[in-house]
Amino acid sequence: MALFARKVKSYDLYSTHAWYVPGVGGMFALLAMFLLGALLSGIVMAILMVFMSQQAIADYGMIVIYPVQFLPAMIYAANKSHRNALFDPGYKLSSNHFGTLGVLGAVGITAVLTYATMFAADPLNWGNAVITEKWPWLKKMYDLVMESMKTMTGGPLWSSFLVTAVFAPIFEEWLCRGMVLRGLLAGGKMKPGWAIVISAIFFAAIHMNPWQALNAFILGMLMGYIYYKTGNLWLTMLVHFLNNGTAVILSNISGLNESDYWIQILDAPLYWTIIAVSVAIIAAGIILLKRIPVENPWGNIDKTEPQVQ
Repeated sequence: MALFARKVKSYDLYSTHAWYVPGVGGMFALLAMFLLGALLSGIVMAILMVFMSQQAIADYGMIVIYPVQFLPAMIYAANKSHRNALFDPGYKLSSNHFGTLGVLGAVGITAVLTYATMFAADPLNWGNAVITEKWPWLKKMYDLVMESMKTMTGGPLWSSFLVTAVFAPIFEEWLCRGMVLRGLLAGGKMKPGWAIVISAIFFAAIHMNPWQALNAFILGMLMGYIYYKTGNLWLTMLVHFLNNGTAVILSNISGLNESDYWIQILDAPLYWTIIAVSVAIIAAGIILLKRIPVENPWGNIDKTEPQVQ
């Protein structure tokens, strides 16, 4: 048995956590660590309120506290991975299986699918809002949640963009696809379809906002399928970046920032035409992604060997 040193950079989210492959139990452990991080971020916010002005907290507070939510989960996963790395094989958080599409083809299809999904999901989100309006107590809760969200992202455009379009894709994709979905898929622990659905539910749940849950679930399904077919975490980060970044930019454009749904902006015939075209684009994109051959029963996620052989 030969011992060899594998070069693993401690700041590399991919290699550091490759040997922790959580199953269903591990998924709940990561969720518990995330909730602990949410509690910790609340404590950090309380401390910041002592030393910073209300305006400074509104402008920069989320830049500080958002990453804190993920620290317990990242430390927990890193410790588990370091212990497993000596003797157990792992599975890479990001692989490169693009088939005949190539990198550029995969990136292009991913981008188009992201925007098509954003439009196609609009009627569901709009319908959710209509239902909310019919129940006064539910509307009151909705207004409180929306006000809280505006407070958290009410800073300058650059800080809101940094948190929602950069931090969120990096940290949430590490957790939801890189850890949870990879863990459920790897080694055939669970059928791919179920693994994608459960990871999408997990993704919706960590937003801790019922009115974001449906859209997050739909987007999670798209990102889960892309990850299953390509094994590439950068592509799911791209989906996340485009979705969140576009939302932040549109919310800062005069004339659009008062509207929550495209039906409030577009004429009905044009609106439903765009929805129909978006659904057709999604179907075509899925067909193209299906052409990528799946090399393992658990999807295109590559194994990595233990450090002691």
